[in-house]
Amino acid sequence: MNRTNRHWILIAGAAFALGGGVAVAEQSVNKAIDSFLPDARGITRFSRPGTITLLSSDGQVIQKLGPATREKIATGEMPPLVEQAFVAAEDRRFYQHNGIDLWGISRALLTNLRKGSVREGASTITQQLARTVFLSQDRTITRKLKEAALATKLERQLSKAQILEQYLNYVYLGSGAYGISDAAWVYFSKTPNQLTLPEAALIAGLPPAPSLYSPLVNPDLALQRRSVVLDRMKQAGFISATEADAANTSPLNLKPAIPKYFNSAAPYFTSWVAQKLPNLINSDQIEMGGLKIQTSLNLDWQKEAKQVLFKNNPGNTQGAMVSIEPSTGLVRVMIGGNDFMASQFNRATQALRSPGSTFKLFPYAAAINAGIKPEYKFIDKPSCWNKYCPKNFGNKYLGSVSMADALKNSLNTVAVQILAKVGFDDVINMANQLGIGNERPLGKYYPLAIGAYEQTVLDMTAAYAAVANRGFYMKPTPFEEIRGPNNELLWSRRIDGDMGRRAIDRDVADTMNWMLQRVVSGGTGIAAKLPDRPVSGKTGTSEGARDLWFIGSIPQLTTAVWFGYDNNRETHSGSGEAAWTWKQFMLKIKDNFEVKPFPPKPMMSRTFKGKKASKASKDSDAADKTNDPSKGPPPPRYIAPPGGPPLTDNFEPLPITY
Repeated sequence: MNRTNRHWILIAGAAFALGGGVAVAEQSVNKAIDSFLPDARGITRFSRPGTITLLSSDGQVIQKLGPATREKIATGEMPPLVEQAFVAAEDRRFYQHNGIDLWGISRALLTNLRKGSVREGASTITQQLARTVFLSQDRTITRKLKEAALATKLERQLSKAQILEQYLNYVYLGSGAYGISDAAWVYFSKTPNQLTLPEAALIAGLPPAPSLYSPLVNPDLALQRRSVVLDRMKQAGFISATEADAANTSPLNLKPAIPKYFNSAAPYFTSWVAQKLPNLINSDQIEMGGLKIQTSLNLDWQKEAKQVLFKNNPGNTQGAMVSIEPSTGLVRVMIGGNDFMASQFNRATQALRSPGSTFKLFPYAAAINAGIKPEYKFIDKPSCWNKYCPKNFGNKYLGSVSMADALKNSLNTVAVQILAKVGFDDVINMANQLGIGNERPLGKYYPLAIGAYEQTVLDMTAAYAAVANRGFYMKPTPFEEIRGPNNELLWSRRIDGDMGRRAIDRDVADTMNWMLQRVVSGGTGIAAKLPDRPVSGKTGTSEGARDLWFIGSIPQLTTAVWFGYDNNRETHSGSGEAAWTWKQFMLKIKDNFEVKPFPPKPMMSRTFKGKKASKASKDSDAADKTNDPSKGPPPPRYIAPPGGPPLTDNFEPLPITY
């Protein structure tokens, strides 16, 4: 080997070593920088701060809250026309650069110098994606450096197709639209694969200034931007000159729509969820967002309930409905009014209404608990208790009647006799055990027995659900589980939820269920009778028929129906309307449940003792001295919708119910 060859070999070796050293150094530098940067592969789990997705019990989206991407294009399904429009508009060298386009930076710099203002940006699609997902929008040197570093990491960890797909799913496109799917719907009421060339070009022109270029805000500017995008698509060879000319002359043809899942499919329910959420997770977790909340709501039943409730409401009254699964406390249906857009006041959770005779559950259960058997005879006749003289519906009295038949026929005089016999304390304690009167104490007044104290539809439903659950009370909840941004479990009903408690003895609950079945099979609740299975339930009507109730159960589901006016005026109807509405709803959904009987009426071993009667008398005497039941309970605490008229002026303090 001569000297010349050795010389070139040495040069080649040195160059190779230097190149290898540079490569190793570059790799080391990249590795060191990467260690301070987030893993780009986590981009598929990205959620903007403050976003919350509410799901039904079977995984359907009920609503997406916050700056959410409401619908994304699945992997591999992005329309080529959309991809071409955005590449031409935003990053014509997208497939050539490694995340940072030096040629693009130089071109933008020259253009801006020539025009004397900032006319063209140089951020690549990869940089924009990095900024959207990992960084803020601050215009600082530090942020730009981080953006560049993240862009190169994205290019190393993801394919070009993945980067473009994620960008198109997350980019903000004005008018509340995040991602191409939202934008296609918001501007044209279409899916992305239905977009025409001029429509795709118009949307692709929005990213530099989405609010300014939105065709819903500035249609002329939007048309100018569309023309620019079409010209760039022609230069890139994506479309012909003929296609560009035809698209340029096309009108906007806007067909605006609200973003999908922007409005709730069950607004009264989701407003209740939002109210209860801070009790389960902290404010930082809510603010961070990316939450997926699987709720208890059965969206299909909710839709059926809404149709049935509004079809059957008497006299255009407001309506409310709540369905609870007794064994879990899960709220499967919640409707709080006729029109959420007209009034956000939730009549299922916020309105305090007289429960009428549905309140009789508590004195009757207290009597059974005290040892009074369903066969025990009372004398149904006009009677007074310290000047309080309740009347039966239609002024009809049955004379000697069993306690079971008194409930079946909803006799008011017997309900007050029972209260006097077992005592105020026992009745109030029974109500408290079943979730009634704990936040708003019940007073020792005789009209208590027939619903003088207002309650919410939700609380009354939960009380009846506990009886259907054989005396085991489950606190009503809208939550199944909550997951965080990385799908981590933050809260689970099975792990963290209320485990329930024994509220009343099983035999007491079973006896009440037997008595409540008789109400439906041949009493005041007969309009709720189902042809193929047993139903337990109770009607309720307040003074002047201002409130119409039916609360009914099959063993697997308890549902309450309420009708009334917000101004508390008379409905001129009856609780049979509520019972009939309950039946129409159950006919729609009952086939989801197997036919099950309630447990049989138990043989009661306990007996009513005389000392109990003595205690009752003492309770009554104490009430007479302290509260004077003859004057009735304090003024009603009815909660009216915000801005509504005062509702206590026409309210009778001593409701007569049937």
